[in-house]
Amino acid sequence: MPDILGKVATVDEVLQEVSRIREVVTEAVEDGFQSAVKAVKQGREAAEDAIADARHAVKRNPFEALGIAFATGVVIGALAVVVGFRRR
Repeated sequence: MPDILGKVATVDEVLQEVSRIREVVTEAVEDGFQSAVKAVKQGREAAEDAIADARHAVKRNPFEALGIAFATGVVIGALAVVVGFRRR
């Protein structure tokens, strides 16, 4: 098997190169997995913080929270009615 310089590679050289490539790929996969795990943990922490902030806001302003929930329900209901009429 001639390489770029025109010399023939030995079986041992090919096996060493394959082994080196395998190590590089394995490290890349492990790094990617660790990055994914870290991103999931950060996402979970951010979601937990947002939930805690929302609970705190509701406790501080219960009537405002109730008004927002009611208004959201009215808007979603109106959208459902509009979509329902368009399908007919």
